[in-house]
Amino acid sequence: MRPSRWLCAGLLLAAAPVFAAPESCENVKNDISQRIMNNGVPESGFVLNIVPADQTDKPDAQVVGHCANDTWKILYTRTSSGNSAGSGAMQDGARTEPQ
Repeated sequence: MRPSRWLCAGLLLAAAPVFAAPESCENVKNDISQRIMNNGVPESGFVLNIVPADQTDKPDAQVVGHCANDTWKILYTRTSSGNSAGSGAMQDGARTEPQ
């Protein structure tokens, strides 16, 4: 039974980075969210989603970051409560699109 214990322990250790990815991605997502809000976009004006890097991009979404060694990407989507999508309009002298 000992080999199976070592095997289970080895599998758990090997899977640890996969389980850790969402936490590190949440940190990156929070940093990006703060930057977008600092550029004048209201919090209700956009959504950030963490998706696998190999997932096809949605036409209305923009990739604004990567995390977990580029295995995940962060997509930015404007909501109807934000300024018009893709306009690049200036509001109070601040650029409204993510940098």
